[in-house]
Amino acid sequence: MKIRPNALSAALWLALPMAASAAASAAPDAAPDAREFDRVQVTATRTERALSDVAATVDVIDREQLDDHLVRDIKDLVRYEPGISVTSSPARFGLGGFRIRGLDANRVLIQTDGIAMPKAFAIGSFSDANRNFTDLETLKRVEIVRGPASALYGSDALGGVVAFVTKDPADYLKDGKDSYVGLKFGYDGQWKGLYGGATTAFGGERWSGMVNINHRQGQETESNGDVRSTNSTRTAANPQDRDGRSLLGKLVFAPSEDQRFKLTVEGNEDSVDTNVLSSVAPTTAAPPSATTTTAMKAHDHQTRARVSFAHQMDKLGQAFADDLSWQIYRQDSETTQRTVEDRGRGATASLRDRTFNFDQRVYGLQAVLHKGLQTGTVEHDLTYGVEGTWTDTRQKRDGYQVSANGTVSMTILPDTFPVRDFPISKTTELGLYVQDEMRFADGRVSLVPGVRVDHYELRPDVDGIFGTDNPGVAVSDLTKTSVSPKLGMVWRLADQWSLFAGYAHGFRSPPYNDVNLGFTNVMFGYTAIPNPDLKPETSDGLELGVRFSSPAAYVSVSGYYNDYKDFIESQRQVGINSQGLIVFQSQNVADAEIYGAELKAGVDVGQLSSALEGWSLNSAVAWSRGQNKTEDVPLESIDPLRATVGIAFDRDTWGVELAGTFARRKDRLPPAVGASAPFAPAGYGVLDLMAHWEFAPGAKLNVGVFNLGDRTYIDYSAITTALATNSTVIDRFTNPGRTVSANLSVSW
Repeated sequence: MKIRPNALSAALWLALPMAASAAASAAPDAAPDAREFDRVQVTATRTERALSDVAATVDVIDREQLDDHLVRDIKDLVRYEPGISVTSSPARFGLGGFRIRGLDANRVLIQTDGIAMPKAFAIGSFSDANRNFTDLETLKRVEIVRGPASALYGSDALGGVVAFVTKDPADYLKDGKDSYVGLKFGYDGQWKGLYGGATTAFGGERWSGMVNINHRQGQETESNGDVRSTNSTRTAANPQDRDGRSLLGKLVFAPSEDQRFKLTVEGNEDSVDTNVLSSVAPTTAAPPSATTTTAMKAHDHQTRARVSFAHQMDKLGQAFADDLSWQIYRQDSETTQRTVEDRGRGATASLRDRTFNFDQRVYGLQAVLHKGLQTGTVEHDLTYGVEGTWTDTRQKRDGYQVSANGTVSMTILPDTFPVRDFPISKTTELGLYVQDEMRFADGRVSLVPGVRVDHYELRPDVDGIFGTDNPGVAVSDLTKTSVSPKLGMVWRLADQWSLFAGYAHGFRSPPYNDVNLGFTNVMFGYTAIPNPDLKPETSDGLELGVRFSSPAAYVSVSGYYNDYKDFIESQRQVGINSQGLIVFQSQNVADAEIYGAELKAGVDVGQLSSALEGWSLNSAVAWSRGQNKTEDVPLESIDPLRATVGIAFDRDTWGVELAGTFARRKDRLPPAVGASAPFAPAGYGVLDLMAHWEFAPGAKLNVGVFNLGDRTYIDYSAITTALATNSTVIDRFTNPGRTVSANLSVSW
């Protein structure tokens, strides 16, 4: 049977407004129920606001959803969130980062408890530092803002914000409890992963605290490829051994009911050993040459640790603010990737050992203040604050080669190790912002203007490694100031209907690795030069939508248009210098536009008929289109139309949900480079079945069967490198077949 996403989407667009109409007539006098749009978010406004009061599209995923959907990683997190995906590299490096409305990598801000996660950086085939640094088991909530958000968050929030919120002692010490102990065990069939975690919390009149520890281990994430050769013809996943652990500790002191001091210590570590069989040349009758890869092993290790100290005052009672919160922090992250490659055989044999290191250390401070006041008939909720970060970024590639006769060389062409691809970089980022949530017309209209000013400084430090590798190359400082305005509006047309609209400006400061490229090789005839004239990437976004919310149903339909300017192209060939070397430089070259539409809706069927109590339906659809306006070609990073539909039945202690995910074939790709066109994944439809059962007080079992039909399919976001239509290893990029996952949690 063929899946037809077009027909499915049309049915959703037609049926859900009718469901909303039926829901409105079923409960005409009821106030909006605490369903999807009454979830409280903080990220989009820096204030606690229900989704129905926000002039933007925001997704909130709470702890219960994370458990019931058996979410283990960031790809699972957005499994049922069309319009958001996760990039990946199936051969070795795994999950990368989030893609929101066509923008990904460092153009999306990821933060944990308000602290930005490390940047991504990749170069060549053996170096890829990703942004997957947070254990989702430490979280109580995830908030995702779609679209530019620089007016509150500054640089990097060009495409949106993913905000992780970690657990607090108060989440466990409810109903008068002064202690808590919880254990959780799980299995994930996609990567044969085992998981175990423990949480303990205590509380008293003034002091409270908690510790959460987790450990996970498993193997490679399966593909649905069935070629298990030991060379580059392999389509099954490369063999991996994975091991990871995390720690979250918090100590809270409350000298009064109105203020709290909080000390947080958090750490995460992941290690992966990979037998990179997909990089091994097939065996031939002739002996392998000196350039033929005969074996490749990899060890990838990444860590992140942060300590923060925060203070929150709820009733400041001053003329300048009603409440105040601030925090200071330090965060260290490091990615180390080692690759050991065997080449040739016999007299031509050699061993190549490469190590890539990328680490960042950041010190930061934040302060947020709120003030409520009234001018005439207009209520104002002022939010203003300041942020500062001081970051030290270092990257190095090292290695050596051992030939068959035992000779050791530090040169593996085109590099003579060690090398830095950009100098040690120190960046200072300072931001000051203000926002006014104005409410008037008897509370039916909210107008939310805001603006942020950001100051960015880059100071490179040329050490011996960079200087030796790039003789005579002068690096550049960079100082930029950016202003990011926004304006939002929510108009509550009736008790259950509202209209929202917004404009937002976004920007991303020129990255250190683009300002000061660092590679020169006279033998191979090329060099890179810095570009102190790089401009920030910018965006201007518009969004318009309508929401309906009642005890029986919710519907949100929105459309957006984002215009992007000065996208930076790294390592662009710009000419030949006086020495005859080909010159590369990062430059602002591309303008682009992305526009689309999104729908999210659901029905509590039991509100329509008591005979169907416990039944509910939820769905979402996202469609987008993007164009590189400079070259007049489609943007590669646009995901095809995608939709999800779920039907659930819930009782007090148990429930079951059948969820379907449907995607259209990718039909807009840039022109072919070479003889074969780029590969476009086919459309697909897959079903998942999940169930939960609270079989005793404090005891819960979650079970899920994913890809029930054992379909072979590919998510477009998994293709981050060139893949031709005539490739023989396309199945290497497929998702796992049918798998089973489970959780068991107990607490007392």
